[in-house]
Amino acid sequence: MKNIKKLLSGLLIVGMSTMVAAGCAATEEETPAPDGNEAPAEEPADEPEETDEDYKLVLRLSHVFSPDEQLTKSMDLVAERILEKTDGAIEIQTFPQAQLAVYKDGLEQVVRGSEFISVEDPSYLGDYVPDFKALVGPMLYSEFDQYTQMIETDLVQDMIAKAEEAGIKILALDYIFGFRNIITNKLIVNPEDLQGMKLRTPGSQLFIDSINAMGATATPLPWAETLSAVQQGVVDGLEGSEFTNIGTKVYEVATNVALTKHFLGTAGVYLSTDVWADIPEEYQTIIEEEFRYGAEEMIQIISESYDATKAELEELGVEFNEVNLEAFTELTKPVYENMEGVTPGIYDLLMDELEKMK
Repeated sequence: MKNIKKLLSGLLIVGMSTMVAAGCAATEEETPAPDGNEAPAEEPADEPEETDEDYKLVLRLSHVFSPDEQLTKSMDLVAERILEKTDGAIEIQTFPQAQLAVYKDGLEQVVRGSEFISVEDPSYLGDYVPDFKALVGPMLYSEFDQYTQMIETDLVQDMIAKAEEAGIKILALDYIFGFRNIITNKLIVNPEDLQGMKLRTPGSQLFIDSINAMGATATPLPWAETLSAVQQGVVDGLEGSEFTNIGTKVYEVATNVALTKHFLGTAGVYLSTDVWADIPEEYQTIIEEEFRYGAEEMIQIISESYDATKAELEELGVEFNEVNLEAFTELTKPVYENMEGVTPGIYDLLMDELEKMK
């Protein structure tokens, strides 16, 4: 019995030794010792860095103007030029007539960092930098040049810097489309003539306060509802420029224009500072240059075509009349005093700048 146990133990030891030897041999075959002639293992290739040539950005641009109005045409031209000059890297898709967010909602898209361009009256910037409300306040300008010079002053450049701190990159402030006037079916000369009349306005608080101060009752409505509201007697009229009048056929529902010139009609172009910071510098330069040139071009077109536009409206039955500007100006001064959050004495500061231009 003892001899059998010894024999089995011996066989077990031999078997285990054989298995260990085989395992070592296999390991040596699978992992040969380096002999100095082996090529070193290749490191993973780095991901190629994105260059300006690879960059692509699609921005959606929104505004309320109709396809026939000059601002729409100007925005389309600017978008085409930017696409061409950036070799397709910056594509701006334009959406007129409030197809996308407009007014306050549009500017909110910008502040939230969306890849979105808002084209709006600068008064909407007043929700973030209150002094912008005064910049485009009532009865302030009588000529386009006064405004274009004003936005170059230190006073306004400081507003622009504050807007950037709030997340808004201002690409332009001067897409001017004419002076806004009162459009009704009644002769309006003095503030008393507006008593009891409802006038459609945008939702901007500045517009509401100003029209109320002038003697009418401001009635905010979306633009799409405006003409039918006049036809149905919901409102007695509206306010706007001659170019809006001809471009949207306001003359079909209201035929008297009182030349109050209570607001300079202008739009700014706004983009998120976060989106702007990610755009390569060479494309930033192109974007800024093209929006600046587009504004200058539009001002020239509007200036040169005003007389012809007014004459065309007259042929369509529209009558124009002068008003008591002094009376309307006095009534709207308290609007500046009651603006919330503005720099104290902002009206006087603006008037001082205008005085320097004389």
